[in-house]
Amino acid sequence: MIRERNARTDDEEIIRLIKSELMPLSWTTHQHDATVIRELPLRLRRGVTYVAAAGKKATPYGFIHFEKAHDILMFSMLAVHPEHRNRHCGTKLMAAAEAYGLAASCTMGRLFVDEINDKARHFYTKLGYQAIRYYPELRCYEMIKGLS
Repeated sequence: MIRERNARTDDEEIIRLIKSELMPLSWTTHQHDATVIRELPLRLRRGVTYVAAAGKKATPYGFIHFEKAHDILMFSMLAVHPEHRNRHCGTKLMAAAEAYGLAASCTMGRLFVDEINDKARHFYTKLGYQAIRYYPELRCYEMIKGLS
């Protein structure tokens, strides 16, 4: 099921997923960077986080974090535990977030993908996102999609 994040019960697993699945792919952060790790709970408080879990109180096995910036839905993080990949979990998380954006009058989804993460770029392309810019200093691609 896809549900809203419960900070008290979900954040420990969300942060573990960030450290194990996202940070190793990032050019700008390191998975043992104490400052970045310390700021994660604050970052999660900004915007909205949905989790994929077996039930309302079950440990999440995936999550998506996003924020509304005017009429743009800004995706900042999506991670799914390796044992739960290829089960449409990421697709369901993206669909739930895009539905939120549409309800909030967003006209576009925007995200950044690390250049090393070919699987993620392919995943977002299948969902209709297009790479519009490459940032060599960050080693990432900016991708957008119109929401309607």
